[in-house]
Amino acid sequence: MRKLSVALIFGGKSGEHDVSRISASSIFKNINKEKYDIHTIGITKDGKWMYYSGLAENIANGKWEELADDNVKINLIPSGKSKVGIEFKDSSFKELDVLFPVLHGPYGEDGKIQGLFEISNIPYVGCGVLASSVGMDKLICKKVFSQIGLPQVNYTYTTKWEFEGNKEKELDRIESELDYPIFVKPANMGSSVGISKVCNKNELLSGINEALQYDRRIVLEQGIDAREIEVAVLGNDDVKASIAGEIIPAKDFYDYEDKYINGVSKLEIPANINAETMDKIRNMAIDAFKCIDGKGLSRVDFFIDKNTGEVYINEINTLPGFTNISMYPKLWDATGIQYTDLIDNLIKLAIEGRQ
Repeated sequence: MRKLSVALIFGGKSGEHDVSRISASSIFKNINKEKYDIHTIGITKDGKWMYYSGLAENIANGKWEELADDNVKINLIPSGKSKVGIEFKDSSFKELDVLFPVLHGPYGEDGKIQGLFEISNIPYVGCGVLASSVGMDKLICKKVFSQIGLPQVNYTYTTKWEFEGNKEKELDRIESELDYPIFVKPANMGSSVGISKVCNKNELLSGINEALQYDRRIVLEQGIDAREIEVAVLGNDDVKASIAGEIIPAKDFYDYEDKYINGVSKLEIPANINAETMDKIRNMAIDAFKCIDGKGLSRVDFFIDKNTGEVYINEINTLPGFTNISMYPKLWDATGIQYTDLIDNLIKLAIEGRQ
């Protein structure tokens, strides 16, 4: 039985480029190489696609780019007599069976590259165009979740045009709708990039200006004294949810540095919650995944109000972090699916999703 040819695609133009490389390196190390023929394709920060064959460590540390092979042609667009796949300098050609994007944030998690994959007609891991674009956009996703009655904290939003047109008016409006603390988030960004917790008007102004560096639309959420709970979801039509885990941040909230660099926050898996709340959160995660027409994988994040015990959905991540300290693989490992088997399941789901 021949090996399936899998292209691991990483990097990209988003602010989460470095996170993507770390996730891809981890997957490359753990994928079953007796079962899969692995091809690694990196996308530089300026959007250039390059073929790399070498050590996983060089993907993680960024050295892959200088070691990439410029003589390899990557073609994912059916055009003329060109074949879809990888052509090597000796004119040999490799057809690809599955594309495995490990691209967090804009251009990789928002439906853009999924559209390219649809054109290529090659099965790919993860959510499709619709689910990816909706899941990535925090504002649109909140509106979709509200349609099926998923509880959320109070929120509002602003845009670059509205805010820069009259900053004082927008700041006053936001303060009239939400109490401090307020979380300020770019509508389209992940891994806590561009997010800040603000406690007064000066901080609110700074937080919005920071978030506007990443997106022209900004979501502002009511801060509550909450526990941060996460659930991993796996499946296409038959969707399963992992046990829930809890993040106990070392800072005010679980930020980019803590997720991917120092990792000093504490992860409790399973979360210390009663069985009823555990079941409720797992069912809510599946409902959220299905309502955006998710496929393959997602991580769904929740808040539990420490004072009232109320559960609120926070967001869905359609291409969650896959590093060795990321919650998604850790949650499935605790539920009974080890890292290598999880990768195998995702590839199988990609193929099944095209049938």
